[in-house]
Amino acid sequence: MTEPSKVTRSRFEIEEEGKTGFLDFEVDDQGWMTLWHTEVPEELRGRGLGLQLVTAAFDYAKEHSLRVDVLCPYAQKVVATHPEFEALVGRR
Repeated sequence: MTEPSKVTRSRFEIEEEGKTGFLDFEVDDQGWMTLWHTEVPEELRGRGLGLQLVTAAFDYAKEHSLRVDVLCPYAQKVVATHPEFEALVGRR
């Protein structure tokens, strides 16, 4: 019998004007980082905060030699317009 994978859930956060945007993700012990959800408060949208969050996630993945599973629709849009992230994407 194989041991189940260990998964660590976490998030990247960015705060502006007392409000917090975030990107929820998890990392497993098999070398995968899954991007689940990005949320930026409506009044902060259009300022590039979502892009900063996704960029932080990909920087983290690169630093830790992780492959990225992109399930978050916003992160999928970012990857489609930023080819520099493609090398880390394992699944979408």
